[in-house]
Amino acid sequence: MTNMITSHNKILVVDDEPRMVQMIVMNLKLEGYEVSSAPDGYQALEKVTKEMPDLVLLDIMMPEMDGYETLKRIREVSSIPVIFLSVKAEEPDRVRGLDLGADDYITKPFSPRELVSRIKAVLRRMGAENAVKRTEVRVDDELLIDFDQRRVIVRGHEVRLRATEYRLLYQLVTNAGKLMSHETLLSRVWGPEYQDEDQYVRLYITYLRQKIEKDPKNPRYILSERGLGYRFVELAQNLKV
Repeated sequence: MTNMITSHNKILVVDDEPRMVQMIVMNLKLEGYEVSSAPDGYQALEKVTKEMPDLVLLDIMMPEMDGYETLKRIREVSSIPVIFLSVKAEEPDRVRGLDLGADDYITKPFSPRELVSRIKAVLRRMGAENAVKRTEVRVDDELLIDFDQRRVIVRGHEVRLRATEYRLLYQLVTNAGKLMSHETLLSRVWGPEYQDEDQYVRLYITYLRQKIEKDPKNPRYILSERGLGYRFVELAQNLKV
C-alpha cells in the first residue's frame, strides 16, 4: 500500500481571516506540506477544481457563502477530504458538519500540533482505503455487503456509504459477534488521535443504521451493548470473513 502522507501532500486553507490563514500556512509548510489558500467559498471551489489538493481545511463562518454551502458544492464534484474549522463548538454544529460529509471538525482555537495530527489522521485513513480485505458477505436475504466492489445491497437496492461509514461497517462485520468498544472503533476507524471523540462513533452508528436497518430504532444487525460499545449480529459459520 502506498502511504498517502507525504511531504508533497497539497492542503487548501479556506478562511476569511488573514491572520488565521497565515498561522496555518506557516505551520503546515514547516511540516513539509504544499499549501495554498482561498478567502471565500467561491475561490475555494475554483481551486479544488484546478489545483486538486489532497485535503481542504474549511472555515464555516465566511461571508457570501459559508462553509456548509461550500462543502455541499465540493461534494457535488469531489470526494476530497475536508476538515471543518469553526468557533462553533456545540455538538449540533459538529453533527451538521459531519452529516454534510466533512471528514473531521476542529474547534477554534486549536494548537498547530492538534491541527497537524488531525490532518495526518485523515490522510492516513484515506490511504488505508485500499487495505480493506476483499470479500463478499451475505448477512441474510436482505443484506449483502461486497467489500471487493464497495457495494452494500439492502433489500435489493444499493445504498451509498460515505468512506467513514464503509470503514466502520467493515470493522463491525469482520468482527461479527464480538463486542467492539467505543475506544477500539475510534482507534481502528478514525485513529488514536480521536480517543476522546465518542460522539463520532454514536453519530456514524446512527448513519449506518439508517441505511441498512429496516427499523433503525430496533436494529437487527448493529446491536448496542449499553455503556460498552457495539456488536454486529453473529454470522452463520459459512459466512465468516
